[in-house]
Amino acid sequence: MRLEGEAWSRYFQDFARSAFRLELHPVYTMPGEADELRRFRAGEKPPEDYHYGWLDTLAAAVQAGKTMRRVRVVTRPLPAYIHYEFEWGFVYNVAAGEDIRVLDLTDQPGPTLPEHDFWLFDETTVVKLLYGPDGTQIGRELAEDPDLDTYLGWRDGAWRDAVPFRDYWPD
Repeated sequence: MRLEGEAWSRYFQDFARSAFRLELHPVYTMPGEADELRRFRAGEKPPEDYHYGWLDTLAAAVQAGKTMRRVRVVTRPLPAYIHYEFEWGFVYNVAAGEDIRVLDLTDQPGPTLPEHDFWLFDETTVVKLLYGPDGTQIGRELAEDPDLDTYLGWRDGAWRDAVPFRDYWPD
């Protein structure tokens, strides 16, 4: 089942305990990021009052005692997009309570990973994130009867081999 709009955003309000994201692509082409990415490429830093909606989602989850974790898979040299994602996103996400780790596969084979990004909610619900070759999201799909052991294995392997974001990308 494809997830759009409110049906998709409800997952971030309705999960009970934990949400985990695995990010595999070297670049994501997100229309909502175009202006900020342009500013980043022009050498700008985020403004002092920088704030975006995801931080509100994180704050609500943290206040409710929920955990939000993410593993970002990378290889060096890091593309400009990942520099942007770290400087204009992850620094703020971590400060707001998201536990982010980086899995750098440059000099190691790493754990077995899927070919698609996903969200895993409460260790029971899997949403596959589907992207085109240029990083444009083409859909979100609720996995019907997912092999949870496989998804948990991908999550746990990536988490185990990754390092905390602040260790990988110190301010």
